[in-house]
Amino acid sequence: MAEKYTDREFLLYIVKSLVGYPEEVKVDRKVDEMGVLLSLKVHPEDMGQIIGRQGATARAIRNLVRIVGLKNHARVNLKIEEPEGGKETKEKGKSVEELEKELKL
Repeated sequence: MAEKYTDREFLLYIVKSLVGYPEEVKVDRKVDEMGVLLSLKVHPEDMGQIIGRQGATARAIRNLVRIVGLKNHARVNLKIEEPEGGKETKEKGKSVEELEKELKL
């Protein structure tokens, strides 16, 4: 019988254990000449749990998925999809007063 996609199942297990909305976790698996690409989508409120402080959780998940891939003689990469309608990034280095002056408020 064909080999089951253990890398995908492993990623689903880990991520669903971490998030608040496990029913919204989606993993797409694509194989090409570069190896396996797992694309992860989660609820926007769960992005912080997946990324972690300074990206530590995301790095750890990527390392674990790569190890599972090595065990199965495959190069596995993880892409974390940014959710639509996610939080907007702040402009760094500018105070509220500076932004108000730019907008002429």
